[in-house]
Amino acid sequence: MHQAAGLQFERVMDELILWHTVPEDERSPAPAWWWGPAMAVFDAHEPMRHAWCCELGLDEGSSFAEGARALLELLAEQTSLPCSDDFPRKAAVKEDDVRELHPQPSDNSAFQP
Repeated sequence: MHQAAGLQFERVMDELILWHTVPEDERSPAPAWWWGPAMAVFDAHEPMRHAWCCELGLDEGSSFAEGARALLELLAEQTSLPCSDDFPRKAAVKEDDVRELHPQPSDNSAFQP
């Protein structure tokens, strides 16, 4: 396994552990960048760290490939991505930050014969 792939996967696992500390109803969606490092170790058969195996619900001594599959399975049903300030917890939206969008008048003169 390439050293850079291992380091990126390590970063994903550090973030995953942090993400799992947030209660599920307050947790943001997982970042899309996690897919790349998971795919990079998809065929790596070296054993992962014990803590990572536990975090992913795998047996001790599971490979990076098994870890990648478990991580991708966690992300498979996700349909949205977090905003930049929403990781690992959904950002609280203040009422002052919400603005109502009003319909704008339409100028259809360009489409009239």
